[in-house]
Amino acid sequence: MKTQFEQMMDGLNDIEAFLAGEQEGFKAHVPHNVDVKAIRNRLGMTQARFSDTFGFSLDAIKHWEGGRRTPEAPARTLLTVIDRNPAAVLTALDPAAFAAGPSKPNSAHVSVGRKRQTSRGVTRQRVSASGKRITKRKTLKP
Repeated sequence: MKTQFEQMMDGLNDIEAFLAGEQEGFKAHVPHNVDVKAIRNRLGMTQARFSDTFGFSLDAIKHWEGGRRTPEAPARTLLTVIDRNPAAVLTALDPAAFAAGPSKPNSAHVSVGRKRQTSRGVTRQRVSASGKRITKRKTLKP
């Protein structure tokens, strides 16, 4: 069994050989474990919204988060990209949604509806896709 240092040196030697033209292609390393729930929570999405946004089935999300199944390599790859650069995935999946408004190349604005209790009632705020704040007020009955 190789030490971590030897594994790193092997990787660096592969890069050197590739850059020198002695070796073609490369091998992508897909993580074995992906914390789907942590990724989804970081984006502030429900399971249903996460599955709709990124094209996963809702059952798959539930099974992955519940530990009953693990994502296959292609799904782990996509989940890793979603974790590191969700804007890239969103732009690739639905470019028209991001063409209308300004966006930062390495970030995505994903918002969650928030409730705020006031003396007059409950105020619900959310941010639309265009970036405008939408406020709805619900008056409590006395």
